[in-house]
Amino acid sequence: MTHKLHIKNNHAGPDTFPSTPESEPVFTISMEKYQQAAQRFPELAARLDVFVDWDTDHWIESMRDTEILLTWNLPTEKLAQIAPKLKWIHCIGAGVEHLCPMDWVPAGVTITNNKGAHADKAGEYALMAVLMLHNKMPAILTNQRSATWNSLFSTPIEGKTVGLVGVGSIGGGAARQLHKMPVHIIGVSRHGKPHPQVHEMVAMDQLDAVLPRMDYIFVSLPSTPETVGLFDAQRLQSLKPGAGIINVGRGSTFDYQALANLLASGHLSGAVIDVFDEEPLPPDSPLWAAPNFVITPHVSADDGDSYVPITLELFFNNLQRYLAGEPLMNVVRPELGY
Repeated sequence: MTHKLHIKNNHAGPDTFPSTPESEPVFTISMEKYQQAAQRFPELAARLDVFVDWDTDHWIESMRDTEILLTWNLPTEKLAQIAPKLKWIHCIGAGVEHLCPMDWVPAGVTITNNKGAHADKAGEYALMAVLMLHNKMPAILTNQRSATWNSLFSTPIEGKTVGLVGVGSIGGGAARQLHKMPVHIIGVSRHGKPHPQVHEMVAMDQLDAVLPRMDYIFVSLPSTPETVGLFDAQRLQSLKPGAGIINVGRGSTFDYQALANLLASGHLSGAVIDVFDEEPLPPDSPLWAAPNFVITPHVSADDGDSYVPITLELFFNNLQRYLAGEPLMNVVRPELGY
């Protein structure tokens, strides 16, 4: 017995994902890439009937007998009628807020995500960004734009405190890299459970108690009703003078205008920001010219060479569980939105 797998790729566009032409090859699961991954899992691949599609070119016809969907997004209206055999949807991203609210999920359908695929790359980005902040690189880059030579000296990072707000896969990757440095790491998560590379863990309800102790804050939160606007003007003002901010989670967790104002006033020393509510960030956004504000174009956690192979390896490992009737990894909880 074979199981029908539909792979839905998207052509790049401003209102979809990927949003830029250069990122389309990074996230496209072509038949060639699928077959390369399948060679490592021949017994599992033999049990799949695979259809690779673009956008919704053959959506209606193919989904009639599809059991497993591998995709970033999907048309959710009348899904139970369109895809009566559907049992499992795997989202190729870690964040699933674009699928929320999940009141459209048919009974008996499980959703999983790509949690874990981003940890290594995101961890290295975190280390880079913390060292950039500590070495005053946001201010140095701002000075470069105005041809200003200003000797901004820094010291070794030993003794500084780094906060990880969100200690999931990406925050855990950051912890593994930062643990190599002589810094104190405070982690903040929904549950506050211990982490082997985090010196001090607290639950989210203790966020305001620990934020003022942090020199550098790495945020990797999903977008949920609880996190939207979490770092508003008041909370940002509560940070210690000279603190630096990194955000690789979702833009909705921050008031970026308030952040830019605090950078301009000198209360905060710098920011390295990878995610925005609107992507690509519009050319007329004032954030492009904000002082000590480094913009990276949503590249912190995605492996440009191996994102698809990493995704497919995760998928095949989960497929083994699926076919054996075992619990899947990375199951999304619709009520939480992640």
